[in-house]
Amino acid sequence: MFRALVLDQQDGKTQAQVKTLQESELPDEGVLVAVDYSSLNFKDGLAITGSGKIVNQFPMVPGIDLAGRVLESADAAFAPGDAVVLTGWGVGERYWGGMAEKARLKADWLVPMPEGLDARAAMMIGTAGLTAMLCVMALEEGGVTPAQGPVLVTGAAGGVGSVAVAILAGLGYEVYAVTGRPETEAYLKGLGASALVSRETMLVKPRALEAQRWAGAIDTVGDTILAKVLAETCYGGTVAACGLAAGFNLPTTVMPFILRNVRLQGVDSVMCPLLRRQQAWQRLAQELPAAALGDIGHSIGLDEVPDYAQRIVNGQVRGRVIVDMSR
Repeated sequence: MFRALVLDQQDGKTQAQVKTLQESELPDEGVLVAVDYSSLNFKDGLAITGSGKIVNQFPMVPGIDLAGRVLESADAAFAPGDAVVLTGWGVGERYWGGMAEKARLKADWLVPMPEGLDARAAMMIGTAGLTAMLCVMALEEGGVTPAQGPVLVTGAAGGVGSVAVAILAGLGYEVYAVTGRPETEAYLKGLGASALVSRETMLVKPRALEAQRWAGAIDTVGDTILAKVLAETCYGGTVAACGLAAGFNLPTTVMPFILRNVRLQGVDSVMCPLLRRQQAWQRLAQELPAAALGDIGHSIGLDEVPDYAQRIVNGQVRGRVIVDMSR
């Protein structure tokens, strides 16, 4: 017997309820994991509240992230007691996910816990942190260095943005943070941001090209803000785009690309190949300042998840929220 947050539908509306389940109700996958922590992401919020078309099959256990210990394994790659972390792969969307005390999972989805991290720290990082690291790697591969000038992070007070600010600052970049919440200034500067940029100024419809300001950028929101970022990116700069919190449109022109040689690099963490995923996790363990983890997030219990899901959809959650299965 174990507890799980279960999503179902009633009269076309998503209902979220903590239930007690039997192990026999879990999917028939090769590795049984005791989940110590999960985390709450924007996508989880959409799934749990029914605000987005994330889940199409019910019942569903949400949770696109989890970290814990292997209890049973039919795959030689893992043995009982192994510490593992999982993000993405459609877990919590198409497959039962991490917001439960136990999960059955494919071995190919699991990453051995990187040295230097434990389950709690791994979930403070989670999908958001993995995505942030992949974005940083994209900037590096695009040739963006600290010496070239400031970099911009949009949606900076959110999960991806918070981790991106901390990583970039730790690597020596001058980081400008876009936020619509002035009360997060001390938080963002504590993570290493040099200055804040008002979200309202970034929502002004840009011209095809604006004054060059950013050597590179990480965008988590899309739409007009991404168009503005592209118009302000310096010659040869790279913009890593990983989110669409503001919308999936891109109202821009080809001018930044053909006149300023700007690169727009999409970043996906859901289906990221295993080797690159492992490289990103190793770098997170080494380069994300340990002190930042305590600033980035806080813990809640499984029963609190539905309330926090609505908050994250409403843009009322700062940083990372992890779900402690022992609470």
